[in-house]
Amino acid sequence: MGKITLYEDRGFQGRHYECSSDHPNLQPYLSRCNSVRVDSGCWFLRRGDYADHQQWMGLSDSVRSCRLIHHASSHRLRIYEREDYRGQMVEITEDCSSLHDRFHLSEIHSFNVLEGSWVLYELPNYRGRQYLLRLGDYRRRQDWGATDARVGSLRRAVELY
Repeated sequence: MGKITLYEDRGFQGRHYECSSDHPNLQPYLSRCNSVRVDSGCWFLRRGDYADHQQWMGLSDSVRSCRLIHHASSHRLRIYEREDYRGQMVEITEDCSSLHDRFHLSEIHSFNVLEGSWVLYELPNYRGRQYLLRLGDYRRRQDWGATDARVGSLRRAVELY
């Protein structure tokens, strides 16, 4: 069980909508989202207050859906240098703030999530566009929703209190 509240205006002002489970379409409830309060659960954002969409590294004030990420006791992910699981492979079980510095891969084009859920960031130090990787196969960047091949850092999706 989790709780997240999305606000149309910065500083937790204006119209708001509270979620305690997955919600595939928030558009009927909010026209924009400029601040978020995560009270419990793992929602792509960790527990805390985000008074402005830039604090969670949002690229705009658009939030169209939300999904509660279910707790996993362990996390394991395989990273591949090329599409379709080709090239050099590395397996990781912990957060990594710079994939290039740690593994010296020129590029990363596919993932296999074996355990848990992960948040993928296009830039090092958990910055830039974010993608949720759940259990399963990601043979090419389009499978996780990316339009370019930039992969900078990875963080386990865990519930923190």
